[in-house]
Amino acid sequence: MQLRYVFSELGQGLRRNLSMHLAVILTLFVSLTLVGLGVLLNTQADRAAQQWGSELQITAFLCKARDDNPACTSEVTDAQKERIAKVVEENPEVADYRFETKEEAFAKIKELLGADKFEGANPAATADDMPESIWITLKDPDQYQGIESAIVGLDGVSTVRDQRQVVGPVLQGLDVMQKGALLIAAFLVLAALLLVANTIRLAAFARRREIGIMRLVGASSLYITLPFLMEALVTAAISVAIAVGALGAFMWFGVHGRLEDLVGFIPWIGLDEFWVAAVVVAILGPVLTLLPTLVLTRKYLKV
Repeated sequence: MQLRYVFSELGQGLRRNLSMHLAVILTLFVSLTLVGLGVLLNTQADRAAQQWGSELQITAFLCKARDDNPACTSEVTDAQKERIAKVVEENPEVADYRFETKEEAFAKIKELLGADKFEGANPAATADDMPESIWITLKDPDQYQGIESAIVGLDGVSTVRDQRQVVGPVLQGLDVMQKGALLIAAFLVLAALLLVANTIRLAAFARRREIGIMRLVGASSLYITLPFLMEALVTAAISVAIAVGALGAFMWFGVHGRLEDLVGFIPWIGLDEFWVAAVVVAILGPVLTLLPTLVLTRKYLKV
């Protein structure tokens, strides 16, 4: 009998304030979608930086057998690598550095282009075809001329690549989109909270007579509040479902349908990153509706 009342009040509450609930759902949907996009863009920027470095890095590729650089007559030796490391360590512009082996470079290429292209009797390349490299992290992205001129021309160094020219524009674009999405989402979250508060106030006003009667017969606060919590949960569930669907459409049609083909040199986010964003949205949605409902019902249900 009590559950029948709760679900009856739930249906009546949704019908009474249908337009208000639709406004909350739409606002939550947009805000949760933007939060999810912010999470995806942040993960994408991290993956791009891990694969190709950051705006603070330059990369020196070392000589390999059959190198395109005529100055590389043979593969880099251990003595040459020690000399290069010493020059890098002593340079005041350098914050940190690390060597990357042929195997590590080959693993990156396989992850980016697909392992199937490097299998079989005639693979596209092998680990021996990859050059060793040294990844140098700068203290200041604008102070790089000294270290670059110091390592160019060293024995064992084939070419030097400035990471800022490769991924700088991409990382900057991702950073702007991420911050923009989260900033707009913050304003929309505030709007959603205000809509939830107004919805609770209107619903409590519409049921003030029933609530007064229930108070007189000794109904508990939880029993009176439960229909409001159910409304908030239904609103959150619908908003989360639509937002997750929108994120899935972005991944399918945007990332895998367009961006992977247009900018293929960057490792793009996949299903694992999508589920992380979906979990964040699924947690945030109920929090944005249930918490204000619990707080505000204590005020509006006092009759």
